[in-house]
Order: sequence, then C-alpha cells, then structure tokens
Amino acid sequence: MNLQAIQHIPVSNYAFPVSEKEFKVRLRAAKGDLDRARLVIGNKYLWHTRKEFPMEVAGSDGLFDYYECVYQVEDPRIAYYFILDKGDEEWFYGDNGLVQPGTTNIEEDEAAAFVNFQFPFVNSIDVHKAPSWVNSAVFYQIFPERFCNGKPELSPQGAVPWGSKPDRVNFMGGDLPGITEKLPYLEELGVNALYLTPIFEAQSNHKYDTIDYTRLDPHFGEESDLVELINQAHKRGIRIILDGVFNHCGGGFRQFQDVVEHGEQSPFKDWFYIREFPVSFDPINFYAFGTTPYVPSPWAARDIPVERLKRMCMPKLNTENPQVKEYLLGAVAKWTRMGIDGWRLDVATEVDSHFWREFRQTVHAINPDAVIIGEFWRNAEAWLQGDQFDGVMNYGMQRPAVLYFAKSAISPQQFQGLLTENLMRYTDAANASMLNLLDSHDTARFVTVCGGDTARLKNAASFLFTFVGMPCTYYGTEIGMTGENDPDCRKAFDWEESHWDKDLRCHYQKLMALRKTRRALQEGSVRFCSQGDVFLMERRKDGERLVTAINNTGAPQACTLCAKGAKDLLGGGSYKGEGEALSLKVPPFTSMILELE
Repeated sequence: MNLQAIQHIPVSNYAFPVSEKEFKVRLRAAKGDLDRARLVIGNKYLWHTRKEFPMEVAGSDGLFDYYECVYQVEDPRIAYYFILDKGDEEWFYGDNGLVQPGTTNIEEDEAAAFVNFQFPFVNSIDVHKAPSWVNSAVFYQIFPERFCNGKPELSPQGAVPWGSKPDRVNFMGGDLPGITEKLPYLEELGVNALYLTPIFEAQSNHKYDTIDYTRLDPHFGEESDLVELINQAHKRGIRIILDGVFNHCGGGFRQFQDVVEHGEQSPFKDWFYIREFPVSFDPINFYAFGTTPYVPSPWAARDIPVERLKRMCMPKLNTENPQVKEYLLGAVAKWTRMGIDGWRLDVATEVDSHFWREFRQTVHAINPDAVIIGEFWRNAEAWLQGDQFDGVMNYGMQRPAVLYFAKSAISPQQFQGLLTENLMRYTDAANASMLNLLDSHDTARFVTVCGGDTARLKNAASFLFTFVGMPCTYYGTEIGMTGENDPDCRKAFDWEESHWDKDLRCHYQKLMALRKTRRALQEGSVRFCSQGDVFLMERRKDGERLVTAINNTGAPQACTLCAKGAKDLLGGGSYKGEGEALSLKVPPFTSMILELE
C-alpha cells in the first residue's frame, strides 16, 4: 500500500457538513492502489455506537483516487477513522496517522497509539449554505460599455462609432438603458442572471478604476436607470450581480487626489499604501494594482505625462483602515438595498479576509440570498468556507477546457482528471456556486482560441452547461463574436442579425433550456467515465440519469454505456441497447446530452 499518498484533513474540504443532517467525508489514496476503503463514524461521546460504511471512488486525477461517503448525522458531535485494505494488508487511519490492527485499542479513543479524527460539533451557522437559486442559474456576463447604446445622449464626448476597433482608451457608448432595452433578447436566449462588470463612476471604458463608489458612472445613466434595469430584469426572472472593485480605486479618486496634493497632511494618507511622501509617479512610490497604470506595457508608461499618470494609476486601498471600511461597506449596502442579487469581487485575493467577512455580513444582512463570487485564478479553498465567498470565477475549470476543447492538447482522461482535482478542492456548496466560464473580459474569446472552429466551441458549451456550478456566457460568444486578449475581446456587440452564427445561438438556447429544466444538471451527482477519445460525464438525481458524451476529434468515436436505451436531448436522436449495454458512435466534433433509460 502506498502509505505516502494517503491523506485526510478534518474540518476542511475533506470533511464538511453538507447540511445539518448530512456530513461528507473524503479520503485521498494513490490511484488504483486500494482494494477498498471504509469509514467508521459515530458520536464521539458514545464511541461504542459507531458504525462502518463503505466508501466509493468519487473521482480520480493523474495521481490519486478520491473516496467519498455521506454520513446521515444523528448527533452533531462526530468522530471517525478509516479502514484501508489492499490484499492481505490492512491499516487504520486516524488523527495521529496510520496504525495496523492489533497494535492499538480502538475502543479507547485517547490511547497513545490511536486518536480518531473529529468534527467536534456541526453548528448550523457554520454550514456553508449556497444561495437558493444557484443550482438553476444561467449567467451572462456583460461589459456595459460595449453591449448596447440605449441613450446616445449619455455617450462620452468623442465616442467612436459603434463597432469600431476596440482599444484600451476608446468609448462606444454602451449604457444601462441599453441593457434594459435588450432584456427581451436575453430572456429569449434563456439567460436568468446577469453579471455586469463595474458600473460606478470611473474614467476608463472598463470602469475598474473607480472614482466614486457611491455614484453610477454618468455615461451609464442615473440611479433611476439602474432601478429600472433591476425591476425589469426581475419581472423576467433575471437576477443582477454587480462587480465590486475594493482592492484598488482609480487615480481620480477624490481621497487619493487629496493625498497627492497635501501629502502627510491629508486626512486620507492612511487610506492607501504610500511608501514615502510626497507621492511620486516617476517612479510610483505607492502600491497599486499590478505594476503600472492601465497601459499596454511598462515601457509605454514612460511616455505618459505625469499629470495623466496621476489619473491613470490604480492605487491599492488599505481595507484595514476603519474609515476605508466604513466608506466601502456603506457603498455596498446602498447598492445591495437597491435590489441587486449579489456581487462579483475584483482582485479578491489581495484584500484582507477580515474585510471580506464584514462584507459578507453587510450584504447578507440586507439580502441573505445574495451570491458572492470572488475573482480567483488559482486555488481559492481558504476563501470558500462559507464565511467569505460562495464561489469564484472558475478558471480552474476554464484552463483545462481550453486545453481539451480548443487546443486538443490533453486527452479526455486527462481533462476529467484536472476537473476532479479542481472539484476535490472545495465543498459541495462552493462547487455549486462556481461561476463557470469559457471566456471573459480578461481572456481571448474562446472561439478565437479554437482558431475559429465553432464545432469546438459547441462541444465546450455542452460541457459547460452540464457541469457542476453556474454556467456563464460572455456577451456575444453565443453569436460567434471573436477577439484576441484585452482589448480585442471587448468589442461592441454586433446587433446586426445577418452577421450572427444562428446555429451556434440555437445551440446555446437549447443548452440554457436544458440547464433550467433538468434537476440532474442542477443538483445531480457528477461522475466521469470517459472511454478512449470520448469524454463522458454522468449526472444523476432522483432516478434521472443524463450523460454528456463529447467527441472532440475529427473521426467518429465509439463508446458503450450501461443503459437499455437513450434519447439525445440536443440532437433529438433515440438509441436502443442490447440488454443493459448501449453502444454508440459519436460523430466527429459532436456532443450529445443523453437521457438514459
């Protein structure tokens, strides 16, 4: 037995309450190493009443198998250990490591040779409860400046014509009334949640350089326009989440400009991380977002006049400062009271966790069902315990999707391994609350990464809408919009229907409808079972079995499923098996969502 690979961590993503009545336990072992794993669990104060349960392999990555067991909680004071078997070899695994039977007394928990794992008490307040609506959420990300110009009179002076080549500084006039105008389009598409990139007053087209957190950007509209958008969206069953940029502000932020002017005499000097006074811009002597202002490269910054640099920089906010917290959380409360359904939080890793815990309390005091999504590009486990965020932008899923669907750089088995590794990092509530994406305002358009091959995009979308978490479509992806990395990925939405890829849009409509109507896709368990060059993912819930089968190669591929028959919910075909075996041939670059009999 490969003892070095065995791992369990109590009170973590390896042991957590799913609810007050269900407790999930995970165990990691070397891939293919164990014959079986058993969980022995019970009341820590009535240790003699413990029971034994078999564990099942929930998934595997390149190195490990992950075993799971869900325990029905009768008493919230939990103690447990594992029995691991391989051939004639058997080990007990507890809090002080691995011991062999006969060398310890399991009956005496505190014996020197054996100490069990514990989850001391399942407190209701500590259970991460995802918002009630996340399982059925179908998100659509909008970059407001480029979605629709509803009121041309709001457009900035010098705005370029709609559809011009985007750059880092030009404006095209998108606004909130434009989004309201296009709600019928979004409803027809099947969207029921919108994520808007920042809408608060700022100088740039992207608005990640906030000037005033309490005021909407005047080029996007007035507060009445936001109220109208929220109300009209809610009437159509569409929720709204806003983008909060609390790590840094814009150089034009009034409090920062006061520090620039008055230095150490400014009452706002501790709102920022100024290394020395006076404030300098050449070189910058304060912490800011990234290393330079929002320009193409550090070299370009050298040619920008200092007066312009003062406005373009993005100083980091000191969220430990009580006055900063009061100001920011006051703004958060204002917009949450307006009726929004949650927040997406920019550069969330660089803000202190104390602020995020107060942020969550502020938001949930107003709307307990609001969703909170952080921007994370790597492992976010520490922030997803239920006291800070519900989920994150799931780049841990997006990167493998690029490798598999867009670049054919990995096999289906490698793809499912990377997905499994990502799933096992988090609790069930966190996985359900992930904002799953293929592209965003920070990446190249997925179809562009695919070399323009929409068949690959359709395969990726079929996976996206059947995977665990909240699927999110970047505006225009559904009609085939292209674009390299920022700023090219931020083109104006092309509202000329003759330019749309209508077959692709129809594919998205079908997927969104399935996601909103099939409980197995919303709440079902997930298991990967790829065969050869066919990616297979099964979702189950209350007797409903749906399998996503994807052939991302240029040749037909065969697979066999344990089923009497199946109906393809995407293509409409029906298939009959022989006995309990259903053999299928999946056409080149094709995806199926099969309802199994």
